[in-house]
Amino acid sequence: MMDRREVLRGLAAAGVASGLGFSPAPGRAEPPPETTRLRLPLTPSICLAPQYLAEQLLHSEGFTDIQWVSGGPTGLANAGTPGARRLGAGEIDVMVNFAAPLVVALDEGHPIVVVAGVHVGCFELIATERVRSISDLKGKTVAVLSLGSAQHVFLSSMATQVGLNPRRDITWVTHPADTAKQLLAEGKIDGFLGFPPDPQELRAKKIGHVVVNSAIDRPWSQYFYCMVVANREFASKHPVAVKRAVRTVLKGNRICALEPERAARAYLDRGFPARPDYAVQAVKEIPYGRWREYDPADTLRFYALRLHEAGMIKSSPQKILTEGTDWRFFNELKKELKG
Repeated sequence: MMDRREVLRGLAAAGVASGLGFSPAPGRAEPPPETTRLRLPLTPSICLAPQYLAEQLLHSEGFTDIQWVSGGPTGLANAGTPGARRLGAGEIDVMVNFAAPLVVALDEGHPIVVVAGVHVGCFELIATERVRSISDLKGKTVAVLSLGSAQHVFLSSMATQVGLNPRRDITWVTHPADTAKQLLAEGKIDGFLGFPPDPQELRAKKIGHVVVNSAIDRPWSQYFYCMVVANREFASKHPVAVKRAVRTVLKGNRICALEPERAARAYLDRGFPARPDYAVQAVKEIPYGRWREYDPADTLRFYALRLHEAGMIKSSPQKILTEGTDWRFFNELKKELKG
């Protein structure tokens, strides 16, 4: 039996869904989730706001025990490839994570399955005047959080796309984001790949200039940046639970598009450090709500090709898609979630 707070949460979530044009009927027509517990990661990236907005909606989908898994002092243990590894190890059940690092994790053989796309765009390459294009990174110094981090993986794929060898042509240095931003301002590094709200801050402070904005610049703007991925065993045992979780993330995606201030607050309420105005601006700039327009299989194929060319993975794109994806729920929800 649910206690009074659980009932109120369910009613509130149902009201939110109804107000946004979502019908609760498809969820009721399904069997209940095979488990009422769901473990999600706390990850310090505001582009993951749909995941944080999903909590209210998860209660209306039958989840009563929603657990948020810490990513350590910085939260980065849940980001990119490290987060995908934790997912494969069974520490997390379902997460929103970044496309290119997921390809790396699948190549490493971690038991995860990508089940949906969420949104395109997000990261921006910010550089000094010495860099006017990605090709200009040859012989230059770029800061990333760590080798193998989402920044490193994405920028390596970008370099490969224009014919550079990221292992030979770019000097990589590792720094926390705040340190990297300061070094960029001082001209001690040439480039920095920023995730929201870092680009918003750098633009506001007129530090460097934008070389690539993945929300608007091709080919990056044509592929998902964030995707929903599940632990393979969890998805096998709990398919209804996974579909219901994906449904809430896609509903959260639409809330981001319609109510950016609310989405930013859902992120900030988790205790992640960011200026509220930068957070709101970041949500407004990410093209949420357009997930039907893009092909998640094309996304993984694109990044698998780039990372294979860079020598960062050994698997073929077809192997990645065959062994690491399941689009059934995504395709069903395309028909179910109208508008």
